[in-house]
Amino acid sequence: MLDHRFANDVDPLDDLSLPGWVYHDEPFFEAEKAAFLRKAPQVVCHDSEIRAPGEWRKLDYLGESVIVVRGDDDKVRAFHNICRHRGSRLVDENGGCDRVLTCPYHGWSYGRDGALRGVPHREEYPGLDVEGLGLKPVAHEEWHGFHFVTLEPGAPSVAEMMAPHEDEIAPYRFAELEAIGRVTLRPRRLNWKTIADNYSDGLHIPVGHPGLTRLFGKSYRVEAGAHVDKMEGDLRDAPSANLSERAYQQLLPHVPHLPESHQRKWLYFKLFPNVAFDIYPDQVDFMQFLPVSATETVIREISYALPDERREMRAARHLNWRINRQVNAEDTVLIERVQAGMESGAYEPGPLGTSEVCLRSFARRLRAELPQARLAHPPA
Repeated sequence: MLDHRFANDVDPLDDLSLPGWVYHDEPFFEAEKAAFLRKAPQVVCHDSEIRAPGEWRKLDYLGESVIVVRGDDDKVRAFHNICRHRGSRLVDENGGCDRVLTCPYHGWSYGRDGALRGVPHREEYPGLDVEGLGLKPVAHEEWHGFHFVTLEPGAPSVAEMMAPHEDEIAPYRFAELEAIGRVTLRPRRLNWKTIADNYSDGLHIPVGHPGLTRLFGKSYRVEAGAHVDKMEGDLRDAPSANLSERAYQQLLPHVPHLPESHQRKWLYFKLFPNVAFDIYPDQVDFMQFLPVSATETVIREISYALPDERREMRAARHLNWRINRQVNAEDTVLIERVQAGMESGAYEPGPLGTSEVCLRSFARRLRAELPQARLAHPPA
């Protein structure tokens, strides 16, 4: 029998946010991992960070550890950070450069191509399948100089997800970027969705971010796509009352490779479910919301920029950092309050405004991936 609630593809829950329990329920988090989190592409590093053979970078995600390394043949490969002998982690740091990767437990070593190169006490392993005991590969994608890995198949590639925005990002010359900092990891007692929701939420800007409101005025806007949310704001000409913001407005120099429409634009993309790019005229940041448990997330981020030694550009990048450090501090307080509310038994799904298109899209996507999210309470 036809369910008239869904006639013309109208879901009665479309006007409501997700129930609070999905933001702290451990079994639901396990279901998310199986349904889509392990399939989602995760950025590890940029090509400029692993230019030389033997340079590698590491990402820890959902209990797995992955290494992306450049081989002697200049090819970049991704492997599980696991020795094939007794399962020990091979590396602990976030990055490095090695001729071989040597296990600190028993000394087994692997080449830059992942092949098993050395086995101490080789005579104790008669019939050892050396070729079959190389490091286990992980699916890898290079997109505009950024290296992504995927633990399981099933999700679209980054290129497919970002295809609708390809023309807009092309002038930023992502492949030529260089790191201007190092990876920072910020553990937070938050569900990953609390952070993801906030990233795509436009209505909290004028309330929770006075600095961004001074910079953008009423120009901030959001757009929901099939796989990517897009947010943007244009810097106002009117000088901000804040010293750092006013200096950024004044000192941000003309960027020759950008169109006039993007000279003063701050642009944000969030790829479902948990990877985001902040794109400014002066630099590009990536941010990931790496889930650890139902109520724990690590925010991972780093900044990149094109080489530009102009004093104005160096100053603009420093001011950008100061402005966004304040924005991050404001967001931390805001989303901690939301997480606390979601964990209260008194919370019921609240209404979503017609302009909250990204939150609507995200909630609809989650209900499609995991129909349990339609329930007011966790299933028995």
